[in-house]
Amino acid sequence: MYELHALKYAEMTGRRRSDTFISDPHDGPIDIDYFVWLAIGTDGPCVIDTGFSAETAARRGRSVLRSPAEPMAALGVDAAGVRDVIVTHLHYDHVGNFALFPNARFHLQDREMAFATGRDMTHGFMRAAFEVDDVVGMVRAVYAERVVFHDGDAEVRPGIRVHHIGGHTRGLQSVTVATRRGTVVLASDASHYYENFEQGRVFPIVDSVSGVLNGYRRLRELAARPSLIVPGHDPDVMRRYPPSTPDLTGIAVRLDVEPS
Repeated sequence: MYELHALKYAEMTGRRRSDTFISDPHDGPIDIDYFVWLAIGTDGPCVIDTGFSAETAARRGRSVLRSPAEPMAALGVDAAGVRDVIVTHLHYDHVGNFALFPNARFHLQDREMAFATGRDMTHGFMRAAFEVDDVVGMVRAVYAERVVFHDGDAEVRPGIRVHHIGGHTRGLQSVTVATRRGTVVLASDASHYYENFEQGRVFPIVDSVSGVLNGYRRLRELAARPSLIVPGHDPDVMRRYPPSTPDLTGIAVRLDVEPS
């Protein structure tokens, strides 16, 4: 059983629904939150995704609110001591701060590394959400024997598993974590918002639309009930779940308790 926290480190306000969902007939503003996730167990912490830097945020028009290492420290976790980091995929907002974890192994799908370094990256549309320095950094980590590759579903440690989903990127993986309320499904970008998997809406940064839609089905198969699915970027996550501690109100929430 793990404590499980969502740590908000950045945001973007004023995004349009027409830029967020394919074929959404109701345009209007919609905000997006950026999270990393922290599982704390008796065998130590496990981090899911790493976020992006202030430099990348400035270039891409996002607002970094804090380093993900700050709320981790408030929860008693030193980023330098983390041994396992799951990288759900190699987009800039999920792998950009990998240097915060100098002693970690990075868990990645084979297909994601092949996707991010292969012929698909010769198309500007496909590489738009990747930062070349992040991808090169992961290649260097491979040569330093710090990347653990997975081919499909796999156990990272007892109670934490990765599940290949695809769709958004070729090697996207979601993560399941055993908690006191049941096995929580961290969708990451298999479902950016609740309404993605609830209403079948598709985010426009996509490798395969059918892969995304089948991914929603896979998320439901992994979850004993829909309330156990946590989307990757929905600001509503911060409203549905209680703060990790009073001092972290608006910064981190507990995902191992039932949502309101």
